Amino acid sequence: MIDHGSTLATSLDGRVLVPLRTVRILGIPVHDVTLAEAVAWISAWCEPGESLRQVVTLNPEMVMAARRDPVFRTVIEQAALVTPDGVGMTLAARLRGTPLRARVTGVDLVEALAMTGRSLFLLGAAPGVAERAASVLEHRYGARIAGTWAGSPKPEDAAAALERIAAARPHILCVAYGAPAQECWIARYRAELAACGVRVALGVGGTFDYLAGVVPRPPAVVRRLGLEWLYRLIRQPWRWRRQLVLPLFAWLAIGEAIAVRLGPRT
Repeated sequence: MIDHGSTLATSLDGRVLVPLRTVRILGIPVHDVTLAEAVAWISAWCEPGESLRQVVTLNPEMVMAARRDPVFRTVIEQAALVTPDGVGMTLAARLRGTPLRARVTGVDLVEALAMTGRSLFLLGAAPGVAERAASVLEHRYGARIAGTWAGSPKPEDAAAALERIAAARPHILCVAYGAPAQECWIARYRAELAACGVRVALGVGGTFDYLAGVVPRPPAVVRRLGLEWLYRLIRQPWRWRRQLVLPLFAWLAIGEAIAVRLGPRT
């Protein structure tokens, strides 16, 4: 059961947001949310007295991983917010007759959160990358960066990361360990992160690499066409093994859409 939280959030124009609507793609939940609404919810959850909320930016590769891994699936089910990251998510939802209004990617979400005035801690990526990403967020968006640390998802490295997070006491923790390691790490140390003052924690994948310029972000036209996966494959051919699941995701999503549309009406 996804925890929507008890706090009402307001959108960027001051309107109260309605409860989040959940759509299930191949059995995995995702919320029908816009970027502005996601930022509003996260900002509201940063208020004093709120408990820690986890945010997942979900793409087709993660859906397929969650279908194989019950621990990862449970983490997604228990997240407060699951955003549709990847054109495959929006296409699958449209095919089954439950369209999602927007994509909310990890990069877009971090950039938008940088402008809210909430403090961010950047955890993960290769040494030095989080610092470079933090500098970009500070100079481009006026972000409040509470701290950065490369760290790793290994259990033996958790104490060092938690020590630095506790000293920084950020509102929002962005973790770039790659999925599903980053999501499972957040869930594993949920209580400790809450004690560190963290109110919202989210996995952001390769976001720091994009912000730091280590990996070029696909041009806007490529993103609009939903061809980021092809752009990344050309730039990073080692990803081909990971992307083998995409045709299977598409096949299963088409099958689900047919079953939903031909199934009994209630």
